[in-house]
Amino acid sequence: MESFVIRLKNLRESRRIYQREIAETLGITTRAYQFYESGRSEPNIKTLIALADYYHVSIDYLVGRTDVPDCNTTDTEG
Repeated sequence: MESFVIRLKNLRESRRIYQREIAETLGITTRAYQFYESGRSEPNIKTLIALADYYHVSIDYLVGRTDVPDCNTTDTEG
């Protein structure tokens, strides 16, 4: 899940959002979100979906299965 950790942090920093803000929106503790960004913990599927929705990216992008962040675009290069 190294890609997830890097992408999650980059998405948040690129939008200049505090971890606390995202945690509140997701209904989790700031500490839980910090653990996601540090790789100490992984989100459950419900939280993973919420993160993808929050950042407007696909789950595949979040977890490193594609380099295309737009959830409405597919990566056809295989």
